[in-house]
Amino acid sequence: MKNHSFGPTLRRRDVLRLAAAAAAVAPFGSALAQGAAKPRLGLIGSGNVGSNLGRVWAAKGYEVMFSSRDLEADKRLAAQVGGKARAGTPQEAAAFGEVLVFAVPYGALPELGKTLGSALKGKVVIDACNPFAQRDGEIANEAREQGAGTVSARLLPGARIVRAFNAVGAARMGAVNATPGQVGMPMAGDDAQAITIATQLIRDIGFEPVLVGGLAMGKYLMPGTPLAGEHSPDEIRKIAATLKP
Repeated sequence: MKNHSFGPTLRRRDVLRLAAAAAAVAPFGSALAQGAAKPRLGLIGSGNVGSNLGRVWAAKGYEVMFSSRDLEADKRLAAQVGGKARAGTPQEAAAFGEVLVFAVPYGALPELGKTLGSALKGKVVIDACNPFAQRDGEIANEAREQGAGTVSARLLPGARIVRAFNAVGAARMGAVNATPGQVGMPMAGDDAQAITIATQLIRDIGFEPVLVGGLAMGKYLMPGTPLAGEHSPDEIRKIAATLKP
């Protein structure tokens, strides 16, 4: 896949186009805000990131299913979280969730893409995975060179991917709901409705979502980039304006 170097002006137009398209399907987001039609959430990966996100969403009334390689640990986690939380295998979580959240080592994505297969088709997938070469091997180098967003889309065929929850510490993911709207959450995606759904999910746990562009901008949503770390929504917009896909 070619890497296009669009200038900042064209990139802003692309963001505006996605934002306008997302507004066209805003009734779904409005329904979520009113507590109706909350989608079931399948957590693929229940480590620090997955468990913290799942806890807060469950507290907000979402049905969540935790999954990982350790079903017994997931059952204990679901029991601790309570409410509408449950546990299952990754295959069960993929079938259960109307929205899937991937929070696994990046090196696990190729195999998950194969084993989950058709269960991913048409699903909104929030990609919270970060590539680290020492841990994940060659696929991490590929993701860093080509962009984590575009590589994730290839590894999870048929999924409607929004990249988010990649640059803020896991502990903060479960704590910002105490001060909602103050901490920004950059996200990147190409599917307008998926962006709308992810926007409400992000906002529901206390972050203010900031769309920085299409999946090509996903290469900046990882540690070691200018968007890494904790920033206000305005700071994210200013940093993103200086970056190119």
